[in-house]
Amino acid sequence: MTATTTAPLAATATRTARPPSDRLRAWATRAPLLPALVFMIVVTQLPFVATLVISFFDWNALYPKARHFTGVDNYHEVLTDADLRHSVWTTILLTVAVVLASLVLGLLLALLLDRRFRGRGFVRTLLIAPFLVVPVAAALLWKHVLYNPEYGLLNGLLHYVGGPQPDWISNTPLLAVEASLVWQWTPFMMLILLAGLQSRDHQQIEAAKVDGANDWQIFRHLTLPHLRRYLELGALLGSIYIVQNFDAVFTITSGGLGTANLPYTVYQSFYQAHENGLASAAGVLVVIGSIVIATFALRVVSSLFREEASRA
Repeated sequence: MTATTTAPLAATATRTARPPSDRLRAWATRAPLLPALVFMIVVTQLPFVATLVISFFDWNALYPKARHFTGVDNYHEVLTDADLRHSVWTTILLTVAVVLASLVLGLLLALLLDRRFRGRGFVRTLLIAPFLVVPVAAALLWKHVLYNPEYGLLNGLLHYVGGPQPDWISNTPLLAVEASLVWQWTPFMMLILLAGLQSRDHQQIEAAKVDGANDWQIFRHLTLPHLRRYLELGALLGSIYIVQNFDAVFTITSGGLGTANLPYTVYQSFYQAHENGLASAAGVLVVIGSIVIATFALRVVSSLFREEASRA
């Protein structure tokens, strides 16, 4: 072996073989984070492991001595039971409808706030406010202030113009839940898309205007492709939260009239039917679905960071 080949190997060995003092210094810098790591594991991971174990048992809280191991029977029942399948379908329908409507409305509001006009800061604050309302309070607001057939605002406006007086929750229960969630999540989508609009290359837009492109052409060929990653991020993050939504369904319809989604079904199985094993299996499926969506969301965030770093 020649000197030219041994030199790089020696340098590599020097870099990889860290002295004990450096390793101790590295552990010393990480030590303050260890309590937080242990706390996170105890609070989040141990309960999930317990839930995963219980999901393999036929375990009714009313008959604790009759519990026994059943394998994947609970998961099979979740996927084959008609009511549970309907709750899965309701969850998908609710998530898709709310995310799409919130994205469209959020995009329109972001395009509006991207323009300069007097009072833009005040309008932006008002539009963000629904996202800051506690979910249960927002659901109660829609149920009693807007939807109530006797004193609700919607029927009050219809009465003023001589229109019908429908019972919104009874006639359109799923749409009533979706409307409240769209109202609350549109500001979230608006903020993400507004950040995307403000990161555009304005020189490119000015060049397109000089070349004779109108507003629609600029939006279609420049703005929309630029917002693709932000639209994906908003859709993925919104899906993570809407899939797990419980407050609106519980508060507005109490899971009745075909609005019971999977989180409400988990609550119903656990607290009303006392079927711990079945509820745990459904909960594990919700977590797995959320992890899958979150994985795609993290990839989109990473790609956005890489794009911003390459521009810089």
